[in-house]
Amino acid sequence: MKLGASAVMAPLAVLIAALAWGSAQAALPAAYAAMVVEPAGGSDRAEFDLDAALLRARNENKSLYVYLGARDCPFCRRYEAFLAKNAVALVPHFQARYLVVDLRSALLLQAPKLFFRVGGRSLNYSDWMREMGDERVRQLVYPSVWLLDGQARPLMQMPAGTGTFETVEEQLEILRLVQ
Repeated sequence: MKLGASAVMAPLAVLIAALAWGSAQAALPAAYAAMVVEPAGGSDRAEFDLDAALLRARNENKSLYVYLGARDCPFCRRYEAFLAKNAVALVPHFQARYLVVDLRSALLLQAPKLFFRVGGRSLNYSDWMREMGDERVRQLVYPSVWLLDGQARPLMQMPAGTGTFETVEEQLEILRLVQ
């Protein structure tokens, strides 16, 4: 049996659309106008370059709200759904003070393979955490959020992982830097 081009292309088009839809779902909601940063490198080293986001934050006199989510992380989807559901209440608070940065990842990307480029320097996850003064140098968990000033200095120690930011008031406390 010989298949025509349209019979072959239709399933391919469905597959491409499904992949595009799946990746579109693994992101912060559009209402937050996040600056998306995809990792450079391969499977054994993924580097997120934050220099453009830092420059833009300084130019706009804002701080950075850096979100590391994984496309295959159910807790990330839960946090993103929370943000979508509460966008009307939260977006004005984000926009007033923060440039939201969405780092796109996957669960297979673990700390030894994760790097951040800041100020022209590349630091692995553990070194970056130490440089920010996070003495916990915790295991990498998804989702993770960092609040940074325009020089990439942390504004506060942040919780991470499941159970984080489950109410609007908790999210607003974070945005207001209430410890």
